Amino acid sequence: MTNAARKPDPLADLDSPKAGQVALKFFFSLMDKWRCSVEEQMVLLGSIGRSTLYKYRQLPEIRLPRDTLERVSYLMGIHKSLRILFGDKPSTYEWVRKPNSEAPFNGKSALELMLAGSVVDLATVRRYLDGVRG
Repeated sequence: MTNAARKPDPLADLDSPKAGQVALKFFFSLMDKWRCSVEEQMVLLGSIGRSTLYKYRQLPEIRLPRDTLERVSYLMGIHKSLRILFGDKPSTYEWVRKPNSEAPFNGKSALELMLAGSVVDLATVRRYLDGVRG
């Protein structure tokens, strides 16, 4: 019995240009749902420049920097947790903008915390939601 040659999955290699394109497509879709401004999007992607953001908006097949991929990965996890907790309704996407009195937010919204700019801030929001999910 012979094994048929398996076609390599372009998304399996996170350094591939196709993986970068998929990550950007997800990112911009989420930003639309969260109603994020251009400035907020630039910060969430690691304080990139405006011209880089507009280049990314064209959804090119591009090798993204590891930091950018890590940030998008955290945003994917946040999105997944919110969908599990609240379903797919408009209020799900409003959660990130609502003030939250619990730690680590201390009266700020999740988006305000994430906009502090550090990848650690994205990880903090993700860990919080993972904890709420149980």
